[in-house]
Amino acid sequence: MSEKRLDRAITDFIWNVVEIHSQLEDIHTSWAALLGITEPQWLILMAITELDEGRGVAGIDIANKLRIHPAFVTNQTKALEKAGFLSRRPAADDARFVLMSLTEKATTEIEKLSKRRLALNSTMFNELDEKTLADLNAALATIAKNARLAARLLAIDVS
Repeated sequence: MSEKRLDRAITDFIWNVVEIHSQLEDIHTSWAALLGITEPQWLILMAITELDEGRGVAGIDIANKLRIHPAFVTNQTKALEKAGFLSRRPAADDARFVLMSLTEKATTEIEKLSKRRLALNSTMFNELDEKTLADLNAALATIAKNARLAARLLAIDVS
């Protein structure tokens, strides 16, 4: 592939990612609205769902998963606790860490949406089989790792 064609393919890829990000943001905002919460709060609930192995999840782990500031997680999880969507308790081994878990209310509300979410996922990934998705995820993981490196290198260049 020529350098010009490679550059065009990379540019197309980046714009496709921007488009997908925008569409996912709209979808997350819609899911959040159904629960009466904000899109960042929805993502926090989804991160807890993904990360919780029965002991609760530390705010720093949520922040790392979502690539957001831990103070924002603290602020938003307090609002989610007030709304009855999660419980917060100090970690048994280190009280400096607060562990968060979904409440029964959150689990029930998210479960109510599960059929609609499955249908939506089916629509989004309609023409992709399991192997294609696995290959795509592997490629995206490589790009994400390389993008983190590139961002660090750029930060060094501009300082």
